[in-house]
Amino acid sequence: MTDPADHPFVQAVKPLIDAMGGQMVAPDLAEGDDVVLTWEGQDRVAVRLPHLSDSLDHILAELQRRHGVPLADLDRKTKQSVVRILESRGAFSVRHGVETVAGALGVSRFTVYNYLNRENASRDARPQVEGE
Repeated sequence: MTDPADHPFVQAVKPLIDAMGGQMVAPDLAEGDDVVLTWEGQDRVAVRLPHLSDSLDHILAELQRRHGVPLADLDRKTKQSVVRILESRGAFSVRHGVETVAGALGVSRFTVYNYLNRENASRDARPQVEGE
């Protein structure tokens, strides 16, 4: 008998599940908030979604892996880029998001707010294209 985790569909969605910090479980073990993914009429895998606060930690860990060094060791420009990425992914809508990010980057909350304000100011200064 083949392992359900070896199914091509499960293997195809695994990188996405890993990237968002989810956990794959057998469909018959799915609980209330789990999302069961069906392929060709059969339940193939259930996805246990992370709590929002866990998601932020997971995103920070992934960014650290991507850069290959602790986020606090990045240069200022790269830290600003990380803040832009985190803002686009909703990191600052999570309770204590700014504090968590500031700690990971080794900067103050004030610095994170400055990075956010700088990004918003440059976005507001761009010429608007009709229809935006």
